Amino acid sequence: MKRIVSTNRGALKEVEWKGTLMTTGIFKYPVPALTLGFEDPLDDAVVDRRYHGGRDKAVYAYSLDHYEFWKKRYPDLDWNYGMFGENLTVDGLDEHRLHIGSRYKVGTTILEVSGPRQPCVKLGMRFNDSKMVKAFWNTSMCGAYFKVIQRGLIKPNDTFKLLEENLKGMSIATAFVLKKKKA
Repeated sequence: MKRIVSTNRGALKEVEWKGTLMTTGIFKYPVPALTLGFEDPLDDAVVDRRYHGGRDKAVYAYSLDHYEFWKKRYPDLDWNYGMFGENLTVDGLDEHRLHIGSRYKVGTTILEVSGPRQPCVKLGMRFNDSKMVKAFWNTSMCGAYFKVIQRGLIKPNDTFKLLEENLKGMSIATAFVLKKKKA
């Protein structure tokens, strides 16, 4: 069963990366709960709405199960939940078994799986390694975006209760591979 381990949000932050000053919202940290609107969590920084936030990318979830893989690769980082810019750190999130269009009740919200995350330069910046983006593409550990069907509150220990499984929908892992081919 998928369970929320951490709810995360971030503020706008300016970071110098490779000689350029960039504004980002990728630096997310645990908070006691998240209130979800239709386009993003309340008080969460979203900078580039082409890739983050909005109706189909309102909430980003990443699997706790993937953290150990990355911790081995980046042992010198100060690890906390939200490292991947995710709003929800989830125990048991499996991109191979998560299908686009499936709906879940989580806390007082209803979420619909909408697609995989596409890594961008800001992920490399967060990990202080420009090779991180390519490394991320070379796995199936992409996490998933969700559309908010019913606004509400999510907190740690809330579980994903399947309301409607869309087995005709592509898995997040398959959709990620297809996006990689286009990138």
